[in-house]
Amino acid sequence: MNNEAERIEALRKLNILDTPPEARFDVITHQAQQEFECKTCLISLVAEDRQWFKSRQGLTVNETPRNVSFCTYAIAEEEYLIVPDTHADFRFKNNILVKGEPYIRSYAGMILHSPDGYEIGTFCLIHDDVKHYSEAQINRLRQYARIVELEMIANPEFGGR
Repeated sequence: MNNEAERIEALRKLNILDTPPEARFDVITHQAQQEFECKTCLISLVAEDRQWFKSRQGLTVNETPRNVSFCTYAIAEEEYLIVPDTHADFRFKNNILVKGEPYIRSYAGMILHSPDGYEIGTFCLIHDDVKHYSEAQINRLRQYARIVELEMIANPEFGGR
């Protein structure tokens, strides 16, 4: 990424990395997990060498290495990344998170932006089966991502306005 240093600085300015879980984010991921009937729902922030989860449903780890991160690919997209079948996608079919725990079969990630417009992470859904998304579902995923962005910038502790 051409603006990687600026993107990382924007993420740092939010002061959100490695903060404790919060109900206001967990409610959002839990609601989306139920609505989309997915195995896992995450608020994932992409740092230098890891992706860290501010909120997670259906996953026990707090972070994963960035070099196996689906979200790294997502933040390089224009708005979102949807992978209906990881086994059919050359970028992911040999990924350790596909071949092993948590056995990702489908991924949908909507980019989360910092207040100054940098791509800092994703609001993402993970299924253990092939999953296709309708335009209505993509719009709903977009709404969840915007709610998370508003929550992040509304809190002065996170460098918000």
